[in-house]
Amino acid sequence: MHSTPTTSPHGTLTRRELLLASAAGAAALTLGGLPATARGAAPVVLPPLPWAEGALAPVISANTISFHYGKHHQGYVTNLNKLTAGTPLADQELAQIVRATAGKAEQAAIFNNAAQAWNHTFYWQSLKPGGGGEPPAALKAKMEASFGSVAACREELSKAATSQFGSGWAWLVADGDALKVVKTGNAETPLTGAMRPLVTIDVWEHAYYLDYQNRRADYVAAVLDKLINWEFALQNLG
Repeated sequence: MHSTPTTSPHGTLTRRELLLASAAGAAALTLGGLPATARGAAPVVLPPLPWAEGALAPVISANTISFHYGKHHQGYVTNLNKLTAGTPLADQELAQIVRATAGKAEQAAIFNNAAQAWNHTFYWQSLKPGGGGEPPAALKAKMEASFGSVAACREELSKAATSQFGSGWAWLVADGDALKVVKTGNAETPLTGAMRPLVTIDVWEHAYYLDYQNRRADYVAAVLDKLINWEFALQNLG
């Protein structure tokens, strides 16, 4: 701990005192004297994909994944770290940042980038090569209890994803003991509320436009038939 430099009787630093003060400041920087928020905690990092870029083809091409993950998802992470640098939020985990900034107009930019970073990581986990098909028995039972059948649950997810106006997300969530389908616009996410997200479908145009152009319904149907990761949903169900 270094002492505060004293002043001359006239209230200004002498040349010798100024040199000593400068040396002390340099030593403090070298020894890590800045507070943690100024030094910057470990930033949010872009997690690796759970599969190879081409693993979801032909439903979602490697080209789409390359742009979606490498440009869009990376962009949200980069922007978030810039926005939180030097603030108390830099010390928090991604989900904590999302919850801490939700609904706060003055922190909308941080929320949007944090929520999009979190949503995209969740979306990648919601897909897998050779997905779709019959859900695990425990999840199937929950779907039947809440929707009447697996087909009805799938139809609700499809409707939510295709009817979301503009950019957003369709989610299968747990609300207490029941399952529900909800949709959110832009960066909004169930993470900020009481419902627990199980799987999601990204319906921002960058998720499908290179492969499907304006045919969102075809993209959604292909994801539900061939990629949706019901095992991941079961894990989140707990």
